[in-house]
Amino acid sequence: MKRWIGMLLGVLALSFSAATFAAADIEINTPGVTALKQSLRARFQDLRPYMDSGAVGLTADGLLTVRDASSVPLAARQALNGLIAAQNGDRNALYKEIARANGHPEWEGEIRSIFAQRWIQRARPGWWVQSGGGWVQK
Repeated sequence: MKRWIGMLLGVLALSFSAATFAAADIEINTPGVTALKQSLRARFQDLRPYMDSGAVGLTADGLLTVRDASSVPLAARQALNGLIAAQNGDRNALYKEIARANGHPEWEGEIRSIFAQRWIQRARPGWWVQSGGGWVQK
């Protein structure tokens, strides 16, 4: 009986936290969120050719990574790594800012997960995404 009650309380706690998180406004606009989104959009124009070629892919945790360095000329690799680092920095800051703007910084991981799923769902045909631990071309 004690075990059953413990399991029931665990299920109720999970249901409550899921319902509470469902109230998160991931489209919230604060000056910080707006600035990060603008920065991401502006930099994406330089990253898109690398995503189109398959050199860069979307990771399962909502970031970008060099997937095929051999397809990038040696002279361009350092600049590409800088672009990816800046883009990932802004993505991480965006997840944190949205959680903070919702008054729940502890939601950062869940917000990251939602964005990761969205980035992957919205990936263009031909782009590479992580799925099930490996790379898949959309």
